[in-house]
Amino acid sequence: MFETTVDLPAAAAALEEHWSPKVVARVNDQYVKVAKLLGRFAWHSHEWEDELFLVLRGHLKIEYEDGKAVELPAGSIHVVPRGVLHSPVADEECLVALVETVTTKHTGDVETPLTKSIEAQLA
Repeated sequence: MFETTVDLPAAAAALEEHWSPKVVARVNDQYVKVAKLLGRFAWHSHEWEDELFLVLRGHLKIEYEDGKAVELPAGSIHVVPRGVLHSPVADEECLVALVETVTTKHTGDVETPLTKSIEAQLA
């Protein structure tokens, strides 16, 4: 189903839509996804799953409900703990890889016009 070798930056750069992740690999019960981000994403949480962000190109900020934010330059990873309300923000286009449990919903506990089903992410 998936290639055994993936050029993550190239796969992310090839995406046409912002905030529309694509699954590029599966490791046990985890999907590896790539995404192209720009602007502010919905505030959301994932009740049962942690979410790992790896910045491939650009800069990503992840804001938290307590007013704190994590700044992630290219090459950085950050894990958002399960159940924690957060909002990713990319002031300029940013390429990321995500590692998420296969059951993780794109926008967690909320539905927005940007929400993509797992099926759409696999296409």
